[in-house]
Amino acid sequence: MRISTNTIFQSGTNRLMGLQTDLNKLSIQTATGKRVNSPADDPVAAARLLELNTAKDLNANFASSRQTAETLLETYETSLTNVTNTIQAIQSTVISAGNGSYTDSERAKLGNELKGYLDTLLNLANSKDSQGNYMYAGYATQTVPFELNTVSGQYEYKANSTRTELQVDIQSKMTVTYTGDQIFGPDGANVFKSLQDMITLLQTPITDSTTQATYSAGLASTIDQMQGWLNNVLDARSEIGSNLNFIETMNTTGESLNYQYDASISELQDLDYAQALSDISKKTSILQAAQKAFVATSNISLFSLI
Repeated sequence: MRISTNTIFQSGTNRLMGLQTDLNKLSIQTATGKRVNSPADDPVAAARLLELNTAKDLNANFASSRQTAETLLETYETSLTNVTNTIQAIQSTVISAGNGSYTDSERAKLGNELKGYLDTLLNLANSKDSQGNYMYAGYATQTVPFELNTVSGQYEYKANSTRTELQVDIQSKMTVTYTGDQIFGPDGANVFKSLQDMITLLQTPITDSTTQATYSAGLASTIDQMQGWLNNVLDARSEIGSNLNFIETMNTTGESLNYQYDASISELQDLDYAQALSDISKKTSILQAAQKAFVATSNISLFSLI
């Protein structure tokens, strides 16, 4: 069977183009250090790499979310430690007010101490984080949480009661903020009302058995209330401690997953440089030989055969 000159030419051209394509692919691989640079290089590996990189990115997002959660929780822990210390100082002052030998002026002096503690608690309740947001305002981060109602004379909660949740891994959400009404109490029954009532009590002279009974009852009530507020704060701090421990565990798991993803990606994607350079050398030699053969074949014509 006779083969036309055109067929021979086309076959040679295709062969050269194929070899050049292979060399180009090897050049790209050595330049990037990656065996798979496009789905065409290895469709199965490319699909798996897409899955692995997506999972790795998601894992990184969770790690970032946990870092945010950790920062927030540590900020609240610092604040609530100060709240704890202030309430304990208040408790000490209120208990000392039960000393039956105190005069009206001495009790009034204790009342002034409580005013200072009230201001301290109010500053803590209305404190801001490093971003300039009110810590205990819920979603209303630019609203002052507690303000004095000049008509009623009581401190009222003006912000939001919704706590922020963050997704810290594929299955877990974590509450990472605390609201003012949760920690310091709702309107009409908050820690500030308890302190205001006690201050009024301390600044009211005891003149007879009736005022003495009122004072004793108010003192006992305040002691109970302050213990309740302290327990409330300690519960929040306990939750923070548990969440921080959980974050630490999740970070360890996340780091392990990231290592596994990197190992799998490397196995599928990393180039064997020694093999690639060897292949380039071989392909180059083959291409050069094919080019010479193609030129020689192309020069053959009917006249050269006569």
